[in-house]
Amino acid sequence: MRKKEVFIVADNIISPLGATTAANFSMLTQNLSGVKEHTEFSMSDQPFFASLLNEERGGGTLTDKYTRFEKLLIRSIEEALSQSPIQLSDKRTILIISTTKGNIGLLETNEVTEELNQRVALHTSASILRDNFQCAHQPIVLSNACISGSLALLLAKRLINSGQFDHAVVSGADTISKFIFSGFQSFQAISPAACKPFDKSRLGINLGEGAGTMILSSDLNLSSGIQLSGGSTSNDANHISGPSRTGQELCQAINHAMKDAGVAAHEIGLISAHGTATLYNDEMEALAVNLAGLQEVPLNSLKGFYGHTLGAAGIIESIISAQSLQHDLVMGSKGFETSGVSMPLNISSAVRQVSVKHCLKMASGFGGCNAAIILSKQSIN
Repeated sequence: MRKKEVFIVADNIISPLGATTAANFSMLTQNLSGVKEHTEFSMSDQPFFASLLNEERGGGTLTDKYTRFEKLLIRSIEEALSQSPIQLSDKRTILIISTTKGNIGLLETNEVTEELNQRVALHTSASILRDNFQCAHQPIVLSNACISGSLALLLAKRLINSGQFDHAVVSGADTISKFIFSGFQSFQAISPAACKPFDKSRLGINLGEGAGTMILSSDLNLSSGIQLSGGSTSNDANHISGPSRTGQELCQAINHAMKDAGVAAHEIGLISAHGTATLYNDEMEALAVNLAGLQEVPLNSLKGFYGHTLGAAGIIESIISAQSLQHDLVMGSKGFETSGVSMPLNISSAVRQVSVKHCLKMASGFGGCNAAIILSKQSIN
């Protein structure tokens, strides 16, 4: 049986740059960033750079029975659903949630009890969203480090390809707490200034808050004009926190994703890199891109605009990639000036008009996990 094609129907991004995809994309075309210096002493004793949501955008007027993390998911999903006829109450629709830490921040401000442990559990948030949206199925939660969002999209694609579902609503979110911030500090991965992906003077990451939702369907009539045409995942099996030193494993995911999409390397017109601005991640991605023969393809990282939004990153950055395909625009890599990786890359330093049909979205994370997704302009028969 021929696998079903998967089309993007609708989407939403909530970030410091805006509460809709259109608002976010407009801000990126103006080279405006959500990364700023903050003095949140509940999070860090020293000033730090991050992309943080204000109270209104982070939760708004939703009831306090929901946590900030859950409010972000609900608002983003509601906005995306409002753009399509797809309903989560439909038995042919599945909700997939991606996050790295969920409600872990509750442990910082509440006495640890069995009730709190249950509230922090990711399946609890899934059940709360199921009830809120009257989902026909218990939502699936994916939490696999920084590829969580990309992996959630890949799972949705496979569930639709196989005919198990006709539609999937994929939503990812994370909020930043002291626990999360101090974890990255312990790796000496936090930059003391605005991050500079792939630049020779890069000093590490900025963290970011946000949510992204993408609605996928096998129904051609609902398509926005972009397909999720291919995808794959791999693991370095190298180190718990350090990526591969060769890039071979990410390259393997890239090659398998292109094969899945039926796309050759010369047909890729844009690469949306993970681009954390850490020494080893950027170098590993440069190696992988060269191994895949994609070193001349325009490449960008959106971390200079959003910071690292963790479980939302793969979805937010895939949505921007889809917008880039629709508008034939390659976004710049904010903060980049001079290459700081050992292999050649065609890094986009500013917005530019380029005719693009296929985009590669890459992601990598702790534990050596990698994901690659191919987005394509829909073929017109």
